[in-house]
Amino acid sequence: MEYSEKIKGILATLPDKPGCYLMKDGEGAIIYVGKAINLKNRVRSYFQQSSDQTYKTRQMVRKIRDIEWIVVASELEALILEMNLIKLHRPFYNVRLKDDKRYPYIKVHWSDPFPKLTVTRNMINDGSRYFGPYTSVWAVHQTLDVLRKIFPYLTCAREITGKDERACLYYDIKLCSAPCVGAVNQAEYRQMIDDLCKFLEGRTDPVMSRLRQAMADASDNLNYEKAAVYRDQIQAIERVVERQKIISDERQDSDVIAMARSKGEACVQVFFIRSGKLIGREYFILEGTEAEDNSDILEEFIKQFYSQAAYVPNKVLLPEEVEEARIIKEWLNTRRGGEKVQLTVPKRGQGKELVKMASENAQETLKSLEMRWKADKDRQHQALSEIQAILGLPEAPNRIECYDISNIQGTASVGSMVVFEQGVPAKKHYRRFNIKTLSTPDDFASMREVLKRRINRYVTEQQEKDQPGHKPDLAFSLLPDLLIVDGGKGQLRQAVEVIQEFDLQGQFAVVGLAKQEEELFLPGKTDSVRLDDHSQGFYLIQRIRDEAHRFAITAHRNQRGKIGLVSRLDSIPGIGPARRKELISRFGSIDGILAAPVEEIIKIKGISSEMAEAIKAQLE
Repeated sequence: MEYSEKIKGILATLPDKPGCYLMKDGEGAIIYVGKAINLKNRVRSYFQQSSDQTYKTRQMVRKIRDIEWIVVASELEALILEMNLIKLHRPFYNVRLKDDKRYPYIKVHWSDPFPKLTVTRNMINDGSRYFGPYTSVWAVHQTLDVLRKIFPYLTCAREITGKDERACLYYDIKLCSAPCVGAVNQAEYRQMIDDLCKFLEGRTDPVMSRLRQAMADASDNLNYEKAAVYRDQIQAIERVVERQKIISDERQDSDVIAMARSKGEACVQVFFIRSGKLIGREYFILEGTEAEDNSDILEEFIKQFYSQAAYVPNKVLLPEEVEEARIIKEWLNTRRGGEKVQLTVPKRGQGKELVKMASENAQETLKSLEMRWKADKDRQHQALSEIQAILGLPEAPNRIECYDISNIQGTASVGSMVVFEQGVPAKKHYRRFNIKTLSTPDDFASMREVLKRRINRYVTEQQEKDQPGHKPDLAFSLLPDLLIVDGGKGQLRQAVEVIQEFDLQGQFAVVGLAKQEEELFLPGKTDSVRLDDHSQGFYLIQRIRDEAHRFAITAHRNQRGKIGLVSRLDSIPGIGPARRKELISRFGSIDGILAAPVEEIIKIKGISSEMAEAIKAQLE
């Protein structure tokens, strides 16, 4: 294959130093990120004819139109940079964790005087303790439900002084320890949260010892009510611990990793063993695994998983060797604060059995997921076929767009555009439109504005698509097969007029969706059509409508919150437009400003410590 002069020039100037390289296609999109000890040798190897190259690699090389590289000081720095770049750009040809940006964590706000627990998707260095990642929010909330019954932590927004007149209902039903009324003091509350953290880490023995001693002390002091609280805690922990199987005699921390593959999919199962007990397990799906060796997939999983894991154990058991074990261990050592991490492939005994068990679980998980994916695809195909039939479309609608307007009491009108592709939400293509041309509520005019702005973006995309370096916005560069406006006949009329204005009649189908009964109105027809209540098509239309409504309401709520924040900031002396804009940009909300330390607020130009204190005082 003959390569462009640009590629030849890049290959001729590559440095023979460690670093990362980014392969780009003709539209400037990053399609692959790699690292190398010697950039010159590694990158050039892609462009040399070799029978060792996989079909996937050959396909990638054909699409490369540009290459960037970043030189670093060491192989370890290259490894860390590569992981960050893959996470940031999610290149198509890299093996990558599916939906890894969405994995939730349990966050314990340890730096607060009375720490609470929240669910977050980002770990930041703010003095908090994190546990995870979990593969679903459902799993997190299930864990929190168990924790709260054993360790009744705070969930309210009260300022805790210990002097409130009465506690809330949660204290009465034993789901809060009520430091607000002094039922526990700060030291006792923080001890409880520390026990909670140890429980999450699987270190229940010291917690149980402390609780048993506390129960005995309370009983000796004739404080039988307090002793009963400790007794209930002990029994609740024992019920959970009974389900945690002791599977290692070594009583140490380790993760057991195994993998299953089928039909281009790869599922990795991780068993979390803490102090010899199996305290939990999670599975992860990886994308971009076609034609990749098992060891390469495992290697990428280890790097990407432990780059975001809240805890790294001192031993990781693997089903097979990975090529970069040495540099990965060096990196994991830094993640553990200098303590050594073992990457081992057990050949016999208990370790080998654990890896086998994890592998069998991965296989069963993948089989179950494949059955679910197939059932979902069958339902989606059926739903789209039913919509095609009732609307009389020439073929099933692959891309469906739905529009809704949110307008509460005439303020901050927002339009939403949600996109479904092959019956599945394409959330990266969702868009919001703040209504700009109206000062009074008018849903019809708002819908016209939104649709005109959307189609104008399509026209612009078509005009610019052949320009060098243009990167298409796939939310707007494609027209839908079916456009749904929420609101029935009146909104349908607006949509039809906008389509006629842009001379796009016949390019796609358009329907109006009645608010209540999921009735569909077609242009030029008096009577509505309606899918059967229990059909897959009905459920899909309902889901699309609900998603558009949810997305619009969320946008509207955010917009109103900003308006409220702006008006409150405007009332504070010394806060002009520039400082107001910076405060909103940096902290986002009133709660964000109130939670921020004065040291953070005074980083904004022109705000002194006295003004920062005044801002917080007036917002309170």
